[in-house]
Amino acid sequence: MILLRRAKAEDMPIVADLAEKIWPKTYSEYISDEQLRYMLDLMYNQGELLAQLEKGYVFLMASEEDKDVGFACYSIVDTANDVYKLHKIYVLPEMHGKGVGKILMNEVLNLAKRNGGKSLELNVNKHNKAKDFYLKSGFKIKESVTIDIGNGFVMDDFVMELALS
Repeated sequence: MILLRRAKAEDMPIVADLAEKIWPKTYSEYISDEQLRYMLDLMYNQGELLAQLEKGYVFLMASEEDKDVGFACYSIVDTANDVYKLHKIYVLPEMHGKGVGKILMNEVLNLAKRNGGKSLELNVNKHNKAKDFYLKSGFKIKESVTIDIGNGFVMDDFVMELALS
C-alpha cells in the first residue's frame, strides 16, 4: 500500500537522496553527466529545497512499507488566475508501473482543486517519456521553452497544462 504524507524540513535530505537515485536513470539518455550533476547540485541542495518550502511549495512524500519511494512538489504560481504548477514528481525506477506516480499526481490535482485551482502546469523535458504519461492524464502541450539554467546548460522543455474545472 502506498501512503502519502506532507513533507517537512527534515524530509528534504530524503528528497535529495531520492533525486540522486532517480535522476541518472531518468535523464542520462538525453542530458550529459555534467548537466545532470549541475542540475542536481543546483535544484536539490538543502538550501534550495528549504527555500522552496519557505516560499510555500508543498512537498508530498510517497512511501511503501516505511520506505520512501517517490515525491511530488507543487505550488501556486499565478494567484490572479489560480494557476498551480507541478514542479517535481519522481518515483524510484523499481516502483515504475505500480501506480505511485498516478497516486502522487491525483493528490496534487485534488489539493490544487480544493484550493480553488483552475489549472495545473508543469514542465517536462521534450525527450522524457513521462510526457506520454501527462498526455494520457489529460495534459495538453501549451508551449515549447528553452530555459538557460547557467553554466552553459539549458532545459529544453514542453510546458504542459491541465484544466482543473
